[in-house]
Amino acid sequence: MAALTFLLERVPSPLGEMLIVTDEQGLLRALDWLDHEPRMLELMRRQYPGAQPQLHDTTHPSTARRAMQAYFDGDIAVIHRLHVATGGTDFQQQVWTALRGIPDGDTLSYGELAQRIGRPSAVRAVGLANGANPISIVLPCHRVIGSNRSLTGYGGGLARKQWLLQHEKALRADASMASSTAAHTRPLPGF
Repeated sequence: MAALTFLLERVPSPLGEMLIVTDEQGLLRALDWLDHEPRMLELMRRQYPGAQPQLHDTTHPSTARRAMQAYFDGDIAVIHRLHVATGGTDFQQQVWTALRGIPDGDTLSYGELAQRIGRPSAVRAVGLANGANPISIVLPCHRVIGSNRSLTGYGGGLARKQWLLQHEKALRADASMASSTAAHTRPLPGF
């Protein structure tokens, strides 16, 4: 089994400790949260079948780390300039590419995303691919919502999804979305 070597940075953020995984060329391979590290590792194993991803801690700040700090400081567009590399199936990559096409401050339903990729009947498959997204925020799966405009499914938790959408001003235009999820989410510590 071939080994893939990646660099792991542990970075504080307003949403808790963030895990940033890059390769030796500086391409972003994964981004997740410390409390979801086992899920991140499992997604990486699934993305690279036949390979053994190995993570090595680093304190050298990557371009991805600097970009994410700028994102949290309010430069939302910085995520579009990050170079990423993913494994996954052709379908997953098609969905993940479409995620990057969702404009800042906007949301789409799973059905709308399925239509965007030319597979309108593949709503469930789009949801599964969205859930297997290895690069949270940068491949903005948090911008995908339910057909009734409610916040549904986010690997990092609905409280983080709501925070990210508010940070990006995506909830500003649709106050009903925020109120429909208020009863179902708890704020994260420090909010």
